[in-house]
Amino acid sequence: MDNWDEVRTAYQVAKLGTVSGAAQVLGVHHATVIRHIDALEARLGAKLFQRHARGYTPTEAGADLLQVAKATDDQFGLLEGRIKGGGSEVSGELIVTTLESMTRLLVPILTEFQQLYPDVVVRLMTGTRLFRLEYGEAHVALRAGPRPQELDNVVRSLGKLRLGLFASPTYVANHGLPGTLEELKRHRFVGPDRDASARVPFLAWMKEHLDEDRIVFRSADSNANEQAVIAGAGIGFLPRWVTHAHPELHEVLPPQEGWSGDLWIVTHVDLHRTTKVQAFSAFLRERADVWTCP
Repeated sequence: MDNWDEVRTAYQVAKLGTVSGAAQVLGVHHATVIRHIDALEARLGAKLFQRHARGYTPTEAGADLLQVAKATDDQFGLLEGRIKGGGSEVSGELIVTTLESMTRLLVPILTEFQQLYPDVVVRLMTGTRLFRLEYGEAHVALRAGPRPQELDNVVRSLGKLRLGLFASPTYVANHGLPGTLEELKRHRFVGPDRDASARVPFLAWMKEHLDEDRIVFRSADSNANEQAVIAGAGIGFLPRWVTHAHPELHEVLPPQEGWSGDLWIVTHVDLHRTTKVQAFSAFLRERADVWTCP
């Protein structure tokens, strides 16, 4: 094949399923993507895609070509990773994404890593949105909930982020401490806002057992919710490691397995074996025990 650009374009269309997605990844206009597909089909004398309202689906001929294209693209990715991460130096930009609730634990670890490797520039991005590793939005992602299923990502377990249901002394003094689940349902709660991510592990329990109007303090910012529980606004779920700094908190109910969420460290296959990503991933795993404390 004498035009790799056309093959690469077809590969991205097959991988993402849309012309617009491929155009975004390749940094070209969507008309260029269509032109590449048309030219490639004309050269091969075969239809590579079925066009439909939802996007593009490879035909049998397209699947055969794209299997070869993927192998070639993977080899380019490995070469790029070796070049970017070659040698023994750990330097350059390290982009890490995680939930806001994890920043208090993660920032000291990132700082310690940076002290070991002063040529690293750290960028920490937080939020409930899933940053796309395949688009280069981050090098390393820390995620909670079900095991991530995106293609071309390398996923490793970091154990569980264990949560408990807590109330502050101020809240207990004002409203008492519930002794049963039925009593609990009449209390005031702190919780995520209505648009909270479905990946939050304890939301199913709250929806099953609590009337929505009992959640009287709501925020999409998990750190704000934590401070609200500590201040006495209501009963709420907190990572158990928070009680290390606030031993005065009362545990309202014995912990339940469904409240806790699995933690994952996620990297993209193209950058997984680079020196920088390997160094930080290993460093993080060594220091993550406190996150999964009982």
